[in-house]
Amino acid sequence: MSDVFTTHVLHIETGTRETVIDLTGDCEEFLNRRASGRDGLLNIFVPHATAGVAVLETGAGSDDDLLAALHTLLPADDRWQHRHGSPGHGRDHVLPALVSPHATLPVIGGRLALGTWQSVCLVDTNKDNPNRQVRLSFLG
Repeated sequence: MSDVFTTHVLHIETGTRETVIDLTGDCEEFLNRRASGRDGLLNIFVPHATAGVAVLETGAGSDDDLLAALHTLLPADDRWQHRHGSPGHGRDHVLPALVSPHATLPVIGGRLALGTWQSVCLVDTNKDNPNRQVRLSFLG
């Protein structure tokens, strides 16, 4: 049975554009302070109805490719029944069905066990809400 559970909330400003924000450094900093070389699990949770968490490569265009793919799958037009906010905002409420609002990742020796090119990212297509929270929870 685990004897450590600790949590921390990040406050992220996403701005007024669709964005993918790399949270890997924030996750590593949290684990450095709280995991103390332990093995366990890191849960990343976004308590918002219009944002998600993805594990993907960043910096080589994949983050932009993800936003382009989401724009193709979820166009910002008037087809959505959920219609408050910016035009096409209803699509933002469908996003978490495709990009989950959480991820649980292994932690080995206090460090995230990610692949070489993997990063933990906040995905936010909602231009109407630039203030996001991300809850990091370590169980180990």
